[in-house]
Amino acid sequence: MILELKDITKSFGEVQAINETSFCIKKEEIFALIGPNGAGKTTLFNIITGNYKPTSGEVFFQNQKINHLKPYEIVHLGIARTFQNIRLFSSMNVLENVMIGFNRKMKYSVLEAFLHLGRFCKIEKEFKLKTYDILEELGIADLAEEKATSLSYGQQRKVEIARAMATNPKLLLLDEPAAGMNSSESDELAELILKLREKYKMSILLIEHDMKFVNRLCDKVLVLDYGKTIFEGKLSDAVKHKEVVAAYLGDFDASS
Repeated sequence: MILELKDITKSFGEVQAINETSFCIKKEEIFALIGPNGAGKTTLFNIITGNYKPTSGEVFFQNQKINHLKPYEIVHLGIARTFQNIRLFSSMNVLENVMIGFNRKMKYSVLEAFLHLGRFCKIEKEFKLKTYDILEELGIADLAEEKATSLSYGQQRKVEIARAMATNPKLLLLDEPAAGMNSSESDELAELILKLREKYKMSILLIEHDMKFVNRLCDKVLVLDYGKTIFEGKLSDAVKHKEVVAAYLGDFDASS
């Protein structure tokens, strides 16, 4: 197992957002959290990445307890994420936005950076080439010099994924990656995610409302409703589960 959550509970005052939720993700597995709005999915992401501390329960990454660590320490261990609302730096181009993901690996002093002396130029060139490699992988290398926030929604999603990939994650968390995309864009993104999983041998945890997208990608799903787990397993089985259907899925056909 690369990630394990044990009896996670999170309360905000009198409101219990997560109630004793447990699940595991295997190496190279694609796992989805699904459920209606307000089910607690993003709260779980924030607990895994250290933005929230659980009220009770434990989070383990590669057998190491991490729920006491700061977000940047969790990134250094190998967990990266994207956000439901895209967070790109509006003053930077695509290349600059993605290079930020390499910051912790750029070993030069503030003075070297300010004066462009010593190790700065060599290291900047090295990581610029690595950034272009990632952009090429995602099919957006030709947009490297474009202002990131001027791109289409789907292209901005790819920039955000590229920046997460720059941290060299073992586990990539994607928060509604297909949101706002049309059918062809979501199909393209699904193929891209499968390719990234295969090439980099990483695990992927995603939140998504597009069930066709989830069905195409995911090995396993966990269904949440008001912070409680009501199902864990394959999506093809989830759609036959009465409680899941009542809470969320309706008449979705996993065979389509």
